[in-house]
Amino acid sequence: MGERVTVKEPEFSLGMEEEYLLVDETTLNVTPAPDAFMTECQEALSTKVSPEFLQCQIEVGTGVCKTVADARADLTNLRRTITGIAKSHGLLAIAASTHPFAAWQQQKFTEKERYRILERDLAGVARRMLICGMHVHVGIDDDDLRIDMMNQIPYFLPHLLALSTSSPFWEGSKTGLRSYRLTVFDNLPRTGLPPEFASFAEYQRSLNTIINTGMIEDATKIWWDLRPSARFPTVEVRICDVCPRLEDALAIAAVIQSLFRLLYNLRANNQRWRQYDRFLIAENRWRAQRYGVSRGLIDFGRGAVVDLPELVEELVEMLGSHAEALGCLQELKNVRKIIESGTSADRQIETYEKALSDGAEQEEALRQVVRSLASEFTEGLDC
Repeated sequence: MGERVTVKEPEFSLGMEEEYLLVDETTLNVTPAPDAFMTECQEALSTKVSPEFLQCQIEVGTGVCKTVADARADLTNLRRTITGIAKSHGLLAIAASTHPFAAWQQQKFTEKERYRILERDLAGVARRMLICGMHVHVGIDDDDLRIDMMNQIPYFLPHLLALSTSSPFWEGSKTGLRSYRLTVFDNLPRTGLPPEFASFAEYQRSLNTIINTGMIEDATKIWWDLRPSARFPTVEVRICDVCPRLEDALAIAAVIQSLFRLLYNLRANNQRWRQYDRFLIAENRWRAQRYGVSRGLIDFGRGAVVDLPELVEELVEMLGSHAEALGCLQELKNVRKIIESGTSADRQIETYEKALSDGAEQEEALRQVVRSLASEFTEGLDC
């Protein structure tokens, strides 16, 4: 009888990437960052900061973090440092997936070969990319285990999107969606829910087919909601809007890290999370995009729509022991605060509508939304 092959339990290390918008502190509109701003950021933060597709954006990334607490320390320093440098240039940073009133037609691209190639290949689709996201990497060394985890996680992607929504406005209009970012992003090729793969080898064969035919240069041009990282031995969760409040981002990261440990432990016990058709998961993805946490998602086991507070409570209970083992139990419990206070999208709409009811003109109401986003960016940072 053959010896059973087991995979060593991963460390489930974390890496977090956030994209920010830079706004003029007077007009509160997005503005291209001066070269000196980016130079000073890179001098202070080295490789943890980089330019993004548009000149009004900046991307940050933590180091490899063992715990969510480590990610908090890293992101706190990143946000605090960028806030200080931005202030010296008359700028404010905001972590929202769309700007309430900026016009994409007026933006300038970053002078970088990769971005020029994107502009060339994607044409008008690329020019609308005035959006920001948050990506959470979970470290898993084994190639096939990464694919196995990737096949099970999609059920939860709509939950993560709902909790993170921060893009209810587009070019000065209230869109009616809590995550308008996905409406823009889904116009790109190779986006949306990932396909299922039987193994890492099958994934690699599929990837090589389009690389070898010259369609893309490498795996970084795969932009699914969830993917094996092209650069690191991680699974990268990419569906989330970026969160203005750091504590909300960390709560969502705790959910993600704990989910991976749950699914690994199911596998270790010869079990797995039931895989549902992508058609069904896409329906929940749309509901999360449209309503955030204000409406429920379909519980496929029950065959009914269940309110987000109940679904989140179930998640907290199910993931509690895993979060405790990973040292992020308090951060996991903080997802309840997102339910209680609403997501950023809810707060932005509330700020906007209150300003209008108080007599503000639409433009001023939208500026008040930007002010609130800038304030939330620095919450707890002692800036």
